[in-house]
Amino acid sequence: MAMHGGFQRKSKVASEIPDSSLADIAFLLLIFFMVTTVFRREQQREIEQPEADATQQVDEKRKNILHLWVERDGAVYINDAAIPVTDVSSIVGQEYESLDRQLVVAIRSDREVSYAVINQITEELREGGALRVNFATNFEERVGATRR
Repeated sequence: MAMHGGFQRKSKVASEIPDSSLADIAFLLLIFFMVTTVFRREQQREIEQPEADATQQVDEKRKNILHLWVERDGAVYINDAAIPVTDVSSIVGQEYESLDRQLVVAIRSDREVSYAVINQITEELREGGALRVNFATNFEERVGATRR
């Protein structure tokens, strides 16, 4: 005959999951994902940029620059999306208004693109209300060569 002597267990198995450190864990996961996430930039196009004798580097915030790529065959890309030339004015117009008229359009075209294509694009930019347009050249290559 077993005698219990009136003793009861003081510790009981907890049926709850402790949640006091869940906020710390969530915060650490958030920091981990913020540190390890890489934001994708626009895809570099295989173009041979034209040369220019007088060039200047544009000092503008990256978010205010819209990159318009024109490949050798006349294909037009805005921020990695292939678009028809006739849609340039509507896309640029929307971006221009959303950035409070601070938009700078950087045209990066191949040196072999015909003038007719570039003229058509600049006309579309004019219709879209883009007032600040620059033509990118191989400025970085020229500056790098003079620094050596």
